[in-house]
Amino acid sequence: MKDGFIKLAAATTDIRVADTEYNTSEIVRIMREAANNGAKVIVFPELSITAYTCGDLFLQNTLLRGALAGLERIKKASKDTDITAVVGLPIELDDTLYNCAAIVNRGSIRGIVPKRNIPNYAEFYELRHFSEYHGAVREIEMLGESVPFGCELLFTSSVMPEFCMGIEICEDLWTPCPPSSEHALAGAVIIANLSASDELTSKSEYRELLLKSQSARLYSVYMYADAGRGESTTDLVFAGDTMICENGAILARAERFKNSCVYATADLGRLISERRKTTTFRRHSDGYRYIELEMDHADTELERAVDPRPFVPSAEDKRAQRCEEILTIQSIGLVKRLEHTNASTAVIGVSGGLDSTLALLVTVRAFDTLGRDRKGIHAVTMPCFGTTSRTYNNAVCFAKSLGVSFSEVRIKDAVLKHFEDIDQDPNCYDVTFENAQARERTQVLMDIANKSGGMVVGTGDLSEIALGWSTYNGDHMSMYAVNAGVPKTLIRYLVEYEADRTNNEALRVTLTDILNTPVSPELLPPQDGEISQKTESIVGPYELHDFFLYYLVRFGFTPSKILRLAEKAFDGVYEREFILSWLKTFYRRFFTQQFKRSCMPDAPKVGSVALSPRGDWRMPSDAAFNLWKSELERL
Repeated sequence: MKDGFIKLAAATTDIRVADTEYNTSEIVRIMREAANNGAKVIVFPELSITAYTCGDLFLQNTLLRGALAGLERIKKASKDTDITAVVGLPIELDDTLYNCAAIVNRGSIRGIVPKRNIPNYAEFYELRHFSEYHGAVREIEMLGESVPFGCELLFTSSVMPEFCMGIEICEDLWTPCPPSSEHALAGAVIIANLSASDELTSKSEYRELLLKSQSARLYSVYMYADAGRGESTTDLVFAGDTMICENGAILARAERFKNSCVYATADLGRLISERRKTTTFRRHSDGYRYIELEMDHADTELERAVDPRPFVPSAEDKRAQRCEEILTIQSIGLVKRLEHTNASTAVIGVSGGLDSTLALLVTVRAFDTLGRDRKGIHAVTMPCFGTTSRTYNNAVCFAKSLGVSFSEVRIKDAVLKHFEDIDQDPNCYDVTFENAQARERTQVLMDIANKSGGMVVGTGDLSEIALGWSTYNGDHMSMYAVNAGVPKTLIRYLVEYEADRTNNEALRVTLTDILNTPVSPELLPPQDGEISQKTESIVGPYELHDFFLYYLVRFGFTPSKILRLAEKAFDGVYEREFILSWLKTFYRRFFTQQFKRSCMPDAPKVGSVALSPRGDWRMPSDAAFNLWKSELERL
């Protein structure tokens, strides 16, 4: 439960129709097994004590008494077990029969939730036996204790503030206005659904879509336990399509037609973060009663997979689709800016590095979209003290293979004259030595743009913006920054995507070599003709910084939680102390470099993380980070 993580289980039990003793034994067995595996909550299928397909047997007193006896056994079995079980059974109240979920915790029935929507169409005829319940929460006597009964019940835990669970039963989810929507707005972060959804051709696809969609709309975990083998096959077959979803993604899913129990470690903190920043997610709790469950606190083992590259889709087909989408967003953004400013040219500084490569590819797309001659794109290379022959040749070949206008402006003499003007020792390789080159390059680009009636297209990426890895009023500045929403780890895949799809062999070869070139600003002289200044040796691996950035900005996670996730994601790649050292660097740079972000150029947002001061990230340039620093020191 540390950091908002909790282990959950959803089970499809072996079942015998109307055999409450057997069914209860299976429920108790799996409940104990799940508790031993660390699960804090387990949900079972609809009417799991009796079976869903009992038909008119539901009207028999013998079956109803057997169901209550089964519930009492489950209640007793739960007394010394640190797990909450959600089980299904028929309950008679005021001479009316209800299809219910019983929430059993530490030897007590904490609540009974009746099914609100009873299907009576196609293969379903539940109204023959059960009634809908739309009344207020009330107290009923059951098995020697007073138990809350009603749909507006939510279950919480004092040892885990993020925990809040609501219940709905099968058809409730399939209605236009599911109860789970109301539960979520009243605070439920977990929805447990006891279901008996029969299997039809293609129904599993729709069921999956429904569950993923509802969990995404509600920023919730959706636990779905489906009836399976053992139910009567007189007219229907049940597949046990049990699954656990979180915010639109499936965390765990059972193999259909094989009864089993699935487990998932849910991140409730992530869901709370999503709700916190979504101002249209408005809380209300009218009519709801909150019931506290007994739970032992536990440092939940992080068993869920953590993607080391959260900005990059892992599936190749989705990655290609995402690359095309991002390139289109970038280029269409530039199209609008070119049209609005009536710019006749676009000016880009090309270095032979990844960022300027992507910016030029995007600009070519924009000109092609506008039907303009690519010669209106001015690619300018500006070699100086740190330029190597490899990057220089790649810049030249790249620009020429695209058919854009190309020019070379050697800035060495201008920078040396500037050093003379400000009394800077050219043999002192300090920040002035480096930044003077970056600012000279920006001046050259700006003036060429003025001269040609055009605009300067920026090349800096999201990762550099987060770290402040740019020269203020140097490469930090442009007239439209097409890469500002794209992190470094994703840029590599975008360039690779363009390399794979081109029929231009010269372009493909050049792009491949650019992809294999170390990332560097090339502001210090090379050693033996090779790049001497490698960015990731100075600021740390970009894959780590992009990981940190994603969880800091996207979800507002604490340093300790980010470190924990990073340890899981980069297990076997980086040691904990290595990750922590660069996490400290990330926080320090992120806070101290906000002043550069506060006046960054316009740029298109392409993903869920962006740092524009006019949009997603509005942070004071002089904000202190003592709280974050203190936590980092404690780690």
